[in-house]
Amino acid sequence: MNKDLGSKKMADISKNVRRKLKKHERVEVVSQAGLDLYICQYFMTPEECQGVIDLIEQDNYPSTLYAGTEQNGFRTSHSCNLDPYQPLIMKVERRICELMGMDPRHGETLQGQRYAVGQQFKPHHDYFHTSQSYWESERKTGGQRTWTAMIYLNEPEEGGETNFPKAGMCVQPQTAMLVMWNNMNDVGAPNDLTIHEGCAVKAGTKYIVTKWFRERFWLGNLGGS
Repeated sequence: MNKDLGSKKMADISKNVRRKLKKHERVEVVSQAGLDLYICQYFMTPEECQGVIDLIEQDNYPSTLYAGTEQNGFRTSHSCNLDPYQPLIMKVERRICELMGMDPRHGETLQGQRYAVGQQFKPHHDYFHTSQSYWESERKTGGQRTWTAMIYLNEPEEGGETNFPKAGMCVQPQTAMLVMWNNMNDVGAPNDLTIHEGCAVKAGTKYIVTKWFRERFWLGNLGGS
């Protein structure tokens, strides 16, 4: 359970990003039950998507969870932290930050994920639960996660949706589609409606990349998810 009452700084970050995205001609806003999803189609070219898939294939490992939150079968995909100095990754990260109006120094390393048949990520929040033991280290390395930006690099043959069960929204993978959401609510406190799951892939393989932003400058990768 998160006991955060809100943060003016995170509320201001949320407001500024929302304002920029709503003005962008290529961004569609889908809202339901107190949650807004910001969607940009064709955010990458097919060649760029394949290039990032190739990078994920070169350097992935079983996905992890933060210490103290491990559950067998909870997150069964493979992941990799992509090299931020690789030219294609630099281009994609810069494009995300420019679209959202985010200072790149707030962004974590772009993470690639691969889901084979049967693999999933059960319902979870991207924001940090401050009652958990990992929070002390994350608090020191950038603080709370504010926004999530996720790009589908391909379309599995079946399954692999991103489901937001409390908001009643389910996103079907579409190649090169960027989906963004604010993990905080209007007062800068964690929004429980952002709980989401990477549904099991039923046929084919799903590739995505995810970029998380922090309330302060991000100082390194100590965590698992």
